[in-house]
Amino acid sequence: MTLIATPFGPRATAQEVLDGVDLSGRRMIVTGGSSGLGAETVRALAGAGAEVTVATRDPAAAEPLVKEFPGTRAVALDLADLASVRAFCDAWSGPLDALVANAGVMMLPTRQVTAQGWEMQLAINYLGHFALAVGLRTALEQAEKPRVVLVSSGAQLRTGFDFEDPQFERRPYDPFVAYAQSKTADVLLAVGIGRRWAEHGITANSCAPGFIHTNLTRHLDQATMQAFGAMDADGNLVTPDYYKTPAQGAATTVLLAASPLLDGASGRYFEDNQESEIVDGGPEPMVGVARWSVDPAAADRLWDLALPVVS
Repeated sequence: MTLIATPFGPRATAQEVLDGVDLSGRRMIVTGGSSGLGAETVRALAGAGAEVTVATRDPAAAEPLVKEFPGTRAVALDLADLASVRAFCDAWSGPLDALVANAGVMMLPTRQVTAQGWEMQLAINYLGHFALAVGLRTALEQAEKPRVVLVSSGAQLRTGFDFEDPQFERRPYDPFVAYAQSKTADVLLAVGIGRRWAEHGITANSCAPGFIHTNLTRHLDQATMQAFGAMDADGNLVTPDYYKTPAQGAATTVLLAASPLLDGASGRYFEDNQESEIVDGGPEPMVGVARWSVDPAAADRLWDLALPVVS
């Protein structure tokens, strides 16, 4: 399979990726769209003419975006609460052109679980989005070229999905391993949708936005931030050369959500606005998508694990 290449470099912004693209009449959902990468994703999509629904735990936080773009609205959604996801899906009416699964949580310092017993990072980053996609499948089918975008992370290179103990009930809880597993799950979800919903015209792809200063890192301690080179000894944020701005980080997301360059592409993983090569995961690789993250058998197994929970 030939890797998809685009003319956009790693420093392209979301607005540049959609330059000349008319999204008038397109309806899209962006989870976690009230701040950071999500807000930049909303700005780019709405700026190109799309009608964007910001799905967020705090709709009031999205008020500036709603005022900036009259076609934008904010609706409450708590991905950790499957009842909230069902209510959101039940309230949706009409076609859906793109579902952008952007919301997430990173490296919770202690193990937390949802009412279903799912570890919180896996629940928010993966299960809630799985439930959302399943609940909105009919709406996606009604669109002309529906797309699902899973915002993953380079962390998927570090660990596969542990089907024997996904909720850390027996193994010691590790904040980073739990985060990495959830991001591997996101890539597997894109693969699963691509395998199961292609006959309905639905495509799905995943991406890594890169390193960016956003609220996602709010749970990281000072030592971890310093290891990233993103904080000095006095606790002040610094910006290494390899960090992106939020507008640059959102570029690959909007590429997958709306660029005609991705028409028909599905089950693929992108970073820096290019499709990534499949590599062996582990402690060494810094770029690429881990073989375990795009394994069709693992994608099917994860789908079968999650579907009874959200049904």
